[in-house]
Amino acid sequence: MTTKWARAALSHHAFCGLARAHLGAVIAELAAPWSFRRESVLGKRRGGARRRATGAGPKYELVFTDRVLVTLVLLRTQLPHAALAQLYGVGRSTVTEAIGEMRPLLAARGFAVPDRPGLRLRTLADVFAYAEAEGVILRIDGTETQVRRPQANRPGRRAFVSGKKKQNTIKTTTISDGQGRTLFSGAVRPGRMHDQTAMRTEGIAEHLRPTVKAEVDEGYRGLANEFPHQVSAPPRKPKADASLGDQHAWREIRRRQSSRRICVEHTNAEYKQWRPLQRYLGHREHYADDHRAIASLVSDRAAQRPTARKPSTELVLVRTVAC
Repeated sequence: MTTKWARAALSHHAFCGLARAHLGAVIAELAAPWSFRRESVLGKRRGGARRRATGAGPKYELVFTDRVLVTLVLLRTQLPHAALAQLYGVGRSTVTEAIGEMRPLLAARGFAVPDRPGLRLRTLADVFAYAEAEGVILRIDGTETQVRRPQANRPGRRAFVSGKKKQNTIKTTTISDGQGRTLFSGAVRPGRMHDQTAMRTEGIAEHLRPTVKAEVDEGYRGLANEFPHQVSAPPRKPKADASLGDQHAWREIRRRQSSRRICVEHTNAEYKQWRPLQRYLGHREHYADDHRAIASLVSDRAAQRPTARKPSTELVLVRTVAC
């Protein structure tokens, strides 16, 4: 099996999860950061400036394009490193080294901004500044991914046991706009931690500016109580002896609030199309980078969706029609 054949096969969207144009844009974007990082590593190893011309020395078994491809295929399908190495006819350690180089670069890309080509959000401060400037109502939600159970007698083994899933999970927080386009996804915490605790630990509440509004679910009730004019949570269920009218009103208000924030659930569903975020089989210390890398790639595609504009309900009389 030749390298040319392997590159042609793995560049298909069924393997890497990206269209050809998107794949080419990602490769072009990562070329300069990878070269800079590689030269920095080599400079530290040499202990000084380069002594030979660029290109001298041993050649890579996997060129830059193939390094990006094997990383994307791992993120999309979670194929074992040994299987990817067999496709290219190289050793397993070569694939592992390539993925270790490309994973942090993909995770550091940030999240694409709708209608703002070239602009990317990398921190929570960026997200809330963007929401304030554009008047975007944020949708905040948490999602969990099943991970391997820690070894017996290991400290903190129970920290990953989710009370909701009854499994070992890792929890992340997702922020999207009203059309389900990713603005931020991260705040990685063990599955045992509550959604609101994970959010406060990351500092999301401190970044909430006075003019920024958000829609949340029941898990962020405390945040809604602290910022009642900014954060909207589902209404509390009426007591059992409440009137029938109050119960119907509660159901209708809850339905409307759920319909406004369902888009962030769709955003989390987009992540679950990538195999590692269905059940993560790798080392947990790599989960944060893998999650951010996948969310960054998903945000690229979501940002291309056109912004839906609400049509005006005002009727303007153009001319008088005689009846």
